Amino acid sequence: MTATAATADFRIPPPPESRLPGVGTTIFTVMSALAQEQGAVNLGQGFPDFGCDPALVDAVADAMRAGHNQYPPMTGLPALRQAVAQVMQTTQGVAYDADREITITAGATQGLFTAIQALVRPGDEVVVLEPAYDSYLPALELAGATVHRVPLTPMTFRPDFDRIAAALSPRTRLVLVNTPHNPSGTVWSRADWQMLADLLAPTDAWLLSDEVYEHMVFDGQRHVSAAALPALRARAVVVTSFGKTLHVTGWKVGAVLAPPELMAEFRKVHQFNVFTVNTPMQHGLAAHLAQPQHYLGLADFYQAKRDHFRAGLAATRLRLLPCEGTYFQCVDYSAVSSLGEMDFCRWLCTELGVAAIPLSAFYRDGTEQGVVRFCFAKQTTTLDAALQRLARL
Repeated sequence: MTATAATADFRIPPPPESRLPGVGTTIFTVMSALAQEQGAVNLGQGFPDFGCDPALVDAVADAMRAGHNQYPPMTGLPALRQAVAQVMQTTQGVAYDADREITITAGATQGLFTAIQALVRPGDEVVVLEPAYDSYLPALELAGATVHRVPLTPMTFRPDFDRIAAALSPRTRLVLVNTPHNPSGTVWSRADWQMLADLLAPTDAWLLSDEVYEHMVFDGQRHVSAAALPALRARAVVVTSFGKTLHVTGWKVGAVLAPPELMAEFRKVHQFNVFTVNTPMQHGLAAHLAQPQHYLGLADFYQAKRDHFRAGLAATRLRLLPCEGTYFQCVDYSAVSSLGEMDFCRWLCTELGVAAIPLSAFYRDGTEQGVVRFCFAKQTTTLDAALQRLARL
């Protein structure tokens, strides 16, 4: 029997039915590829184009040479969990038990995904505020959640608590909040958190708080964590990111903080999701975070970049929207073009050589407001090159 005849005896399975049929390539990958193709200045995807502190690299290298190259504990290196607890104590005045309430994750996205899989069951209702980071909805869909998308106030992107209240029901399992907010750069105040605490008080809903830009809050404000309010700390899973704080997004190391009963469920999923996280990097991060200046000075560092970028944009016909935190600046381009947001981003990239992200990409239904997002986590020379091109607007 020939090989061809033998092969004919086997059935080839049809393609799998997609569990995420509405999901394609992320907008960040699409725009970064277009920027590379066009030789454009990439202010689209949110990553720095400058290096981290060389001392951090040295600390990781020292850990590798010292033989810290095998599995660490599933929950994360004790020294790094203790460092996370100290950061929360220093910045928020909130105590966390490093052994029972903190787990090191393979980046914030894994932390968010694992938290959702641990807490949400098929049919549970989840409230998500839009515009929302693009990993939230797919993770919820994989968990079988019924998602209620609640829009933030158009153009100001403040929470609309009347609409949040209307979205809550006895079946609400989880509310997902992101502050400082990607993509808009808005920041929740203590009063905002108190409003949410009052709404959640009579419910059994958990809170998932994405706080990866916690150290980037400007103009004399400060980040208020969900954990800073006792009523929320008791029901909150807080997610943070070393990559955002220390300019090492490619390392993909984050942390999740939660009360013991929630953390126990989180760890059940985490151990089979990734089990554990890069050992020498955990050693390096723990050593680096022992010096508070490495995160306490981050707001001033990025505010200088924000102010420089905003001053340049002010000379264009783009209308600046407020930027209270993060390293993203949104602009209203309605005075420049009537194109839809995706088409405007393509035009901006191909004709002017600057890559941005359409805000519509952060809405499941593609809501259009004539707004795009720039990332200013770049060297001054990079920002100036982009501003020189945008000056033609």
